[in-house]
Amino acid sequence: MLDDDVPAFWQGLGLPGLVDVHVHFMPRRVMDKVWAYFDSVGPLTGSRWPIAYRTEESDRLERLRTMGVRAFPSLVYAHKPGMAAWLNAWATDFANQHSDVLHTLTLYPEPGVLGYVSEALSAGAQLVKVHVQVGAYDPRDPLLDDVWGLLADAGIPVVTHCGSGPTPGAFTGPGPFGEVLARHPSLTAVIAHMGMPEYGDFLGLAASYPRVHLDTTMAFTDFTEAGMPFPRALRPALLDLADRVLLGSDFPNTPYPYAHQLEALQRLDLGDGWMRGVLYDNAARLLRLGSLGSPG
Repeated sequence: MLDDDVPAFWQGLGLPGLVDVHVHFMPRRVMDKVWAYFDSVGPLTGSRWPIAYRTEESDRLERLRTMGVRAFPSLVYAHKPGMAAWLNAWATDFANQHSDVLHTLTLYPEPGVLGYVSEALSAGAQLVKVHVQVGAYDPRDPLLDDVWGLLADAGIPVVTHCGSGPTPGAFTGPGPFGEVLARHPSLTAVIAHMGMPEYGDFLGLAASYPRVHLDTTMAFTDFTEAGMPFPRALRPALLDLADRVLLGSDFPNTPYPYAHQLEALQRLDLGDGWMRGVLYDNAARLLRLGSLGSPG
């Protein structure tokens, strides 16, 4: 499948388009640093990671819209103190400029975090991005306890990179974030990358906590299957959690075309109903998107 084939793919499923919960748009200098990281990640993972869509912001927006991605976030994330509030201001402005961009906020365990998260929620934020690996912080930090409680009460999805792929961090894996869920069982979490490579453990958390979802970002693709394959024995769990698996792509930072993520999901052969839920229905319901119009 090529990117040009994507509209025909979702049309064939009877969908109005796609909703992708794991897309990155960032301030230019931040995105440049992210791309520089992926340029050097080969020695860490043993695999080259060429950015498939290293283009201008306007081109990336147009690419998503042409493929029929009806809604997508900016997924900014903070990796040091004093960064999150600035990124949130940028993300608010970016969402205000583009009607198909989901208003994202991020956070970091620092004094004032409850205040700026509350402010972003009041401004209409629709989802949160948390990157435990890059941020290198403990999600159980006492500074975040009231924040998790606030987000749980708000019912806002928290897209959380807490798995140990592509490389483990001090606080990755199911243990630390699992303790957050034990303390805040109503938190609406979206485990990024299906929790790779600890797939089974994170599927178990989703089975235990009815507000835990998983996104497909990079899972099942040739790139990921070569180093962190999804166990075939766990495929039945994907059907058990059919209403809580969401499309994620990691656009624009993938080392392969966007269409390959869809192709990888299709070859799981879990049925058209499962695909419709993953590609659109589940996220539209979770994010209360209602009826979405044409892209752009």
